[in-house]
Formats: sequence, C-alpha cells, structure tokens
Amino acid sequence: MKTVVIFGAASGLGAAMVEYFYHQDCKVIAVARNPQKKPKLAELSIESLACDAVDEAQVKQTVAALPSDAWVISTMGSYKAEVPVDYIGHRNLINALEANEIKRFLLVTSLGCGDSWQYLSERAKQGFGFVLRDKSLAESWLQTSTLDYTILRPGGLKDGDVTEQGVLSQGVETHGVITRSEVARLAHQLLVADDSLGQIYQCVDPNLTY
Repeated sequence: MKTVVIFGAASGLGAAMVEYFYHQDCKVIAVARNPQKKPKLAELSIESLACDAVDEAQVKQTVAALPSDAWVISTMGSYKAEVPVDYIGHRNLINALEANEIKRFLLVTSLGCGDSWQYLSERAKQGFGFVLRDKSLAESWLQTSTLDYTILRPGGLKDGDVTEQGVLSQGVETHGVITRSEVARLAHQLLVADDSLGQIYQCVDPNLTY
C-alpha cells in the first residue's frame, strides 16, 4: 500500500486530495496546521499530524516521522491566511525532505506562477499577484533541490467530482477552471509517471466554465 502524505490537508484542495487518495486505497497521512478543522479526517480514521509549516522545527520533526518511500504532496497556500506559508513554508518542507532523503514530491501552485505570470491580466496581478510571486519563489527553491519533483499549476478551483476531462499542458498560455477532485486525479497520474520528474504542468478542464 502506497503512503501519500498531504500537506495542507484540512481544507480546500488538500482536503479533496485526502479523500481522493483514501478512495484509491492508499495510506494517507494528513498534515495541517490544525487537523481538527476537518472532522472528516477523524471520521475516515486518517492519520493526522499537526504542523505549522512556517515553524522550521515543527516541519523537521514532522518530516522525520514520515516513511522515506512516501509520496509527498503539498497544497499549502496563503490566500487570506494570517501567516503567509507559500514560500517560507515550502522552503522549510523542501529542506526537511532533502535532509531525510524523502525524494518524491509534488508541489501544487497555480496558473500565473513562474513563466505563466506573463499571461495574467493586470487585474489579477493587482488582486492576488503577491501570492503567486511567493508560490513562484517556492517553485524556484524546489527546482534547485535534489528532490524528484513535479510541479502542477491548476486553473481556478471548483468543488465537484472527478470528471476525467482535465487536460495537462506545458509551456503554453492556459486559462480555465477545474474541480479539486480532478486535480487530485491528475496529481496521481503524474506521481506514477517517471517522465513527469523535473517537469512543470498546467491543468484545466475545458468542459467547465467559471
């Protein structure tokens, strides 16, 4: 049984990842600042670890307790959060994974990060560009690490089931939305694909509208 560790598991995309991989018969370890925020974790008897990713000591302690062959996924984000986690939290996590020789890591950021910044509207840059810039710094830190990484940049996130209609792309202008559950399915697809190592992908569902 594959162990999948999900950081940012108590809400949003992280919570959808937990449920998706749970139903794939994986051993899921949910990591969040406050796992009690998501009662379903306890209902599903999912192992949960409390960790504030901006606290380097907590991250080191949490990662040291993980199996070395685990898949690690991070969906952590700072939008409307009191303490920004996008860069420093991921820097702490990436460093700890390297120190513990846990290699396989999938980082979920967003359309608009890195080289896709050029395709953002001025309104978007003004509205939440500061978050995307922090996420871009996290991507850069990861790209210069020794981890077997994949970066996934989804479009706008919606509630909903797996659609099997999500599309992965690389290096082209992309806009659109996608369900959180479908992002989880695509993340799984990338984690099992050796040719996804060291790659950056975008994903949207062309059959969905805003």
